[in-house]
Amino acid sequence: MDNFLNKIFFRSQNLDYISQKIKNVTQQTSASKIFKAINTYSENSEIRYVGGCIRKIIKKENVDDIDLATNLSPSQVCEALKKKKINFYETGIEHGTITAIIEEQKYEITSLRKDVTTDGRHAKVKFSSDWKTDAGRRDFSINSIYSDGEGNLFDPFNGKKDLEDGHIDFIGDAEKRIKEDYLRILRYIRFFLNYSSQKHKPKIIKIIKRNIKGISKLSSDRLLDEFKKLTKSFNFIKLFKDQESLELIEIIFPQLKNLEDFKKMNNYAVDNLLKADFIFLLSLMIIDGTDNVEYFLYKFNISKKDQNRIKIINFFYKEKMNIKNFTEKNLNKIFYFKGRQAVIDIINFKLFKSNKIEKKLVKLIQVYKNKIFPTIPVSANMLISKYNIPEGKILGNKLKMIEEIWVQNDFQISEKQIQKIAKG
Repeated sequence: MDNFLNKIFFRSQNLDYISQKIKNVTQQTSASKIFKAINTYSENSEIRYVGGCIRKIIKKENVDDIDLATNLSPSQVCEALKKKKINFYETGIEHGTITAIIEEQKYEITSLRKDVTTDGRHAKVKFSSDWKTDAGRRDFSINSIYSDGEGNLFDPFNGKKDLEDGHIDFIGDAEKRIKEDYLRILRYIRFFLNYSSQKHKPKIIKIIKRNIKGISKLSSDRLLDEFKKLTKSFNFIKLFKDQESLELIEIIFPQLKNLEDFKKMNNYAVDNLLKADFIFLLSLMIIDGTDNVEYFLYKFNISKKDQNRIKIINFFYKEKMNIKNFTEKNLNKIFYFKGRQAVIDIINFKLFKSNKIEKKLVKLIQVYKNKIFPTIPVSANMLISKYNIPEGKILGNKLKMIEEIWVQNDFQISEKQIQKIAKG
């Protein structure tokens, strides 16, 4: 009976663009196979789109991931997928999430649930078959919009209207929602910057500041992952024009020493901000000539490869950020010994940080984007056979000397120069 009433009172037949777009997603992607697998599992089984994909369709954004909710339990979801020979793995089965994979596309399928207990970081959940109960445990009204495969919306908290009107409203009591999961503070900032057309409600900012210490309960991975989503969102630049949001980020991430610099970026930086990857953006925020980089890398879990990228920029920043040092002769050394990415990072870092846009540096970016990685024309075997140099330390030193001259000379070296070093 509850399911029947939900369909009558909380669903709306959505016309035109939204409904058609949802139908297109169903018909033009492999999501249709998941709908068929779940909806045919039993007489009452049902699956719906939820959250981000619906939000993005309403706002005419690109749908880059698809999340689904179902009234089946996780074990039933697995059984339904197996019957239709759909591959899956148990992403977070204790929280009811199964990830199905069809034609390399991933679909997160989460069972309806309600929170039994929460501690601000984790929740113990109980699986449910009630769609409104599931919607009621979500963070914001704009994330509690569901749709079947035909574009019929189930929107018990008027998320569609809030989205269209530019309201970012917590579901129910805001303080309770935040205390359930303190990551919602960061999520509030992200959604506010992306979708709000209103000013912050003073009451909400007061509640957030009162609870912001709860952020310390969260893992560094969750914090950094959510901040990454913020930096890659299409309205990230608004952060530096919204003082309340900026102050909250500075409290949550005190290691981001250079956030104020983003208020006065040059035109090159503004034009390329959204094109920049997360690690480069972090370098802009944390490199300040102190040991702040080392502290940030200690506190947050970043891959060795990404740590190395930031350290290379940091070293160059400390040593050679004068424009006179940006010559091909100097940069070729970095290109050869550290790689293409390192050179482009270093040049871009200077471009982003400069008050004046140096056209020379813009041209150098293109040079190193297209530069073919060189191969040294001299090998150890060649020196051994041609100049009778025995294996060992002397051979290694001569090879290193030849390599240094070759790099300094724009990856060119004459036979005469090789011979002089070999016989010297």
